[in-house]
Amino acid sequence: MSDRGLSQSELARRVGVSQSAIHKLASGGAYGSAHLHKIARQLGTSPSYLTGETDDPAEGATPLPTPEFLAEQLDLVPLEEVDLDYGLGAAYGDTPVSIVVHKMPRLLMEAMSESPSTSLFVTRGVGDSMQPVINHGDLVIIDRSQRIIGRDDGIWALAISGMHTIKRVRIRGEQVRLLSPNPDVSDDVATTDEVHVIGKVVFVGRRM
Repeated sequence: MSDRGLSQSELARRVGVSQSAIHKLASGGAYGSAHLHKIARQLGTSPSYLTGETDDPAEGATPLPTPEFLAEQLDLVPLEEVDLDYGLGAAYGDTPVSIVVHKMPRLLMEAMSESPSTSLFVTRGVGDSMQPVINHGDLVIIDRSQRIIGRDDGIWALAISGMHTIKRVRIRGEQVRLLSPNPDVSDDVATTDEVHVIGKVVFVGRRM
């Protein structure tokens, strides 16, 4: 188990048995367990090795599918999660960025955007200025391939003078109006030269 980085409790959870059953097996008992094949599969070995019938853990073992194989079989595509406050800022500086890559169903991603998943990333809403459109903690998916702001009052991820924000945007000539749906938050104004477009918000999700 230690070779696989598994505790007895985690192995029990994956197999669907009690931790005491795993403890008995590790202590040299419970060889007749009906779950022996499942346990062996999780450990990357064979039932024969667990029962002491062979000294070779690889003999007769069923290898666990790799994450890449599972993603291909389930038609999953990568989606990066980036912290809007830190990750996006570091993308334009010298600070390393910590990125978490999730695997998402391709069908779901195609329903959100026509762009490939490599052009998208997910972040989380921070603060209350965009309520009720985007609440604090909401999942926000941003399309980096969309960088040209039209006149549709869309919602965009922006970098303004080193600050990063998500706002509804309206452009009038050289003036960029940053609109907040929350009536308690005043709108801001910037110039087109001050605004760097990171991408367009294409999806917002929250818990019910």
